[in-house]
Amino acid sequence: MTRIDFYTNAEPKLQVACQLAAKARLQSLRLLIYAPDEAMARAIDNLLWTFAGTVFLPHCMARDALAPETPVLIATSCESPPHDEVLLNLCQEPPASFSRFQRLVEIVGTEDADKQAGRARFRFYRDRGYEVGHIDLAKAAR
Repeated sequence: MTRIDFYTNAEPKLQVACQLAAKARLQSLRLLIYAPDEAMARAIDNLLWTFAGTVFLPHCMARDALAPETPVLIATSCESPPHDEVLLNLCQEPPASFSRFQRLVEIVGTEDADKQAGRARFRFYRDRGYEVGHIDLAKAAR
């Protein structure tokens, strides 16, 4: 069964996504970042190149020719995932194929709309019998 973890109070949200991507790579895990649209996909792509000067995160778009050899992929669809390790969801809705993955990471920012969407996703997974973990980044930073 898919392991699901929510990271809440994630600000800035895309920066936290980059940090979690780096953490996955340190654990030698393959990661698919699921973006809601092409604009966010490009934004996370650009940020992954620049977020840390001392860390290189090999990544590309899932449709790129180098995708089979690249550990971090970015996609706006996860209907036919290239692997089944970790899915990082940046969308407001649960990904349709999340259960194909060993792990799902949900990131929830501090804006009210994002919190409400995060709560709805949390209930969606919990109501289907998934055990859902929670990491409050505001508390972890103290």
